[in-house]
Amino acid sequence: MSGYRPGDAAYRRATIALFAAAVTTFALLYAPQAVLPEIDAAFALPAGQSVLAISVTTAAMALALLAVGPVTERFGRTPVIIASVVLTAVVGLALPLAPTWPVLLGLRALQGVSLAGTAAVAMAYLREEVAPDAHARATGLYVGGTAIGGMLGRFVVGGVGQFAGWRWALAALGALGLTCAVVVRLLLPPSRNFHPVPMRGDTARATLHRLLTDPALLALYGIAAVGMGALIGTFNGLAFRLREGPYQLGVAASSLVYLTYASGSLSSAYAGRVADRRGRRAVLPAAVAVMLAGLLVTLADPLWVVLVGLTAFTSAFFAMHGIAAGWVAARAQVGGGGTGQATAFYLVAYYTGSSVFGGLAGVAWSGGRWPAVVALAAALVVVALGLAWALTRIPRLPDASAEDPGVTAY
Repeated sequence: MSGYRPGDAAYRRATIALFAAAVTTFALLYAPQAVLPEIDAAFALPAGQSVLAISVTTAAMALALLAVGPVTERFGRTPVIIASVVLTAVVGLALPLAPTWPVLLGLRALQGVSLAGTAAVAMAYLREEVAPDAHARATGLYVGGTAIGGMLGRFVVGGVGQFAGWRWALAALGALGLTCAVVVRLLLPPSRNFHPVPMRGDTARATLHRLLTDPALLALYGIAAVGMGALIGTFNGLAFRLREGPYQLGVAASSLVYLTYASGSLSSAYAGRVADRRGRRAVLPAAVAVMLAGLLVTLADPLWVVLVGLTAFTSAFFAMHGIAAGWVAARAQVGGGGTGQATAFYLVAYYTGSSVFGGLAGVAWSGGRWPAVVALAAALVVVALGLAWALTRIPRLPDASAEDPGVTAY
């Protein structure tokens, strides 16, 4: 059965629903980031320890993805996505009621588990249900939703937190998540091209071996880890930098920097269209190079210059992520299947990088303030650049145009 194409009613429903799912996932995943100093103060924590409210969620999500990937290969995509967004919203509404720091961390870990469903399944759903020549574009729109979600999460929490406190801020975000969950439930078309794969015996071992030894997939997993680590580490450090001199911004004002995520929505969609025409190998290294340049610009002191650099950095990250995530699903499918598992492995790397390097950003901030945070993030982006270059040297699979649009086999 042919996939959905731009202009089809079902294509619009699918992309809108997954856009809403992406907004829910990333709004709630990083919700506390805009009020980290307030959480430190509320629970009398040492400076910077509140970054654990981010790291514990991404770590739990990474572990849950290992289970969700194989499960979705057998039971389908649509039920997992719907259950995920609903449970995520419910936990989000419980967060502001947490009486102690350990309870808050426990709820955030539970939320990480619930978030794993959408994260693991969305790319596989798009790969199966959207026509091949529109796949990179649809993936770009989904990743654009993650950017908008990331922006809305910090913006809503920062704005409400300024006037009503961090608990009401998290409650408002839980309500946003519930609204998005309703949209997903009403609009998401059921899977048409999903075929259950009984993963047992030799078949399971062969698929697992291929997904964990393919050099292109390994490079893409690595890009996910270091790229996401650089992004979250940078914004974790920025939450503290903007509260100190010479800026001394309040909660609402400092949360405005997350408007730069809106640029990521545009850049991911645009990069997807370019990749459909010119190929992923041509676009990915360029995106990583822009990411590094934007990060280095943030070392300047004037706030407007910092924002320019941050916008370039964020735009390039989401372009890179959209291309890499879509490439993983395409490479896995062309290589013999296991798209759900491959996407899960990619996201395990993605959120492990967020947990590890996002947490290290707090250590870097304590030891050397903003220059140390930038040094950590820049080192990670340089690794991503090396991996992107390595991908240009790895042979394409026989069906080259299906793996990488805009190219033909050697």
